[in-house]
Amino acid sequence: MDSTPSLDRFGFPLSEEQRLVREAAREFARERLEPGAAARDRERRFPRELVAELAAQGLLAMKVPVDWGGSGTDNTGYALAMQAIAESCASIAVILASSNLAASILAEHGSDAQRERWLRPYAAGELGPAAFCLTEPHAGSDAAALRTTATRDGDRYRLSGQKMWITSGAHAGLYLVFARTAPAAHDGRPAISCFVLERDTPGLEIGKDEPKMGLRSSGTVALHLDDCAIPADQRVGAEGAGYGIALGALGAGRIGIAAQSLGIAEAALRAGIEYARERVAFGQPITRFQNSRFVIADSRLELDAAWLLTLRAARLLDQGERAAMETSMAKLAASESCGRVVDRVLQLHGGYGYSEEYVIERLYRDARITRIYEGTSEIQRLVIARELLGR
Repeated sequence: MDSTPSLDRFGFPLSEEQRLVREAAREFARERLEPGAAARDRERRFPRELVAELAAQGLLAMKVPVDWGGSGTDNTGYALAMQAIAESCASIAVILASSNLAASILAEHGSDAQRERWLRPYAAGELGPAAFCLTEPHAGSDAAALRTTATRDGDRYRLSGQKMWITSGAHAGLYLVFARTAPAAHDGRPAISCFVLERDTPGLEIGKDEPKMGLRSSGTVALHLDDCAIPADQRVGAEGAGYGIALGALGAGRIGIAAQSLGIAEAALRAGIEYARERVAFGQPITRFQNSRFVIADSRLELDAAWLLTLRAARLLDQGERAAMETSMAKLAASESCGRVVDRVLQLHGGYGYSEEYVIERLYRDARITRIYEGTSEIQRLVIARELLGR
């Protein structure tokens, strides 16, 4: 029995296109991604062989307009597809989250020449995944504190600095890099600009894969930029506009991680129900024990609430709203609920939950990062409070 709820139960009217996006992603994920997820995780192997298939499914550039080779999906469709992918393989979901974030920025802020040069071949799967490069060793949630610099030198920029926790960094064909181009402006906002770097850019050094606790097959590295000289026409948007570009993309990014959290948690609940139906203790199935029933009921309750918040936030973005508070609520609720659900289900498995032979062990590890990246839970609470208090 599939524990994932019918979308109709949430009361959100969905278009036929949104439903088809979700079903196509779900079918593809269960047939092509789920069977090898455990092996890829165990071997810490990046799914290079699947990138072309992801592109063929339109998953690398979901929100890129069709005119530029993308799927033209809205935020609601994107969230539904991301949830479906994460339910089968959370590592591939985060590869897609990072790639789609970079692609969406290039589609929205890039010039026609930049879109033709990079976006179209990327969407076709010719460049591999894309990397979103904002975080630095000393600047995670505080993006304004980044130190990577881009110094104008005639018709070129020279970039120097370090980026950290870059998803797909060792496999990407293009990198969207944010760097400081001048001292802070008078309004206190940092003068940061956005640039496209190609994989073979001289001075771009790719670090070793981080030995992570979870999402092991997504590939995460540090990037070192040692006086990388690039043409000025590789700047995306106006000089100094990068901070606004990055912040403007955060809402949709948080929706993506909320959807990933829902996918992980739905997979955990499915595994918990299946295990509880089969496990016998004290002469009866453990589904007859009150505690087992409470675990399942509480998990379904929390996930339905997180689904509603995520769909609401996605819908508001599709309507053109800024929705800073609502996207933060969705990300906070979904990631925190995910953590509680996987913990409950692991406990339901008893000692077996601690074994790599059971999927809940991997889901437990994968779930932990969702409360950290795309803004920690603490940052989400600050955003919500700021929107309520007006400062």
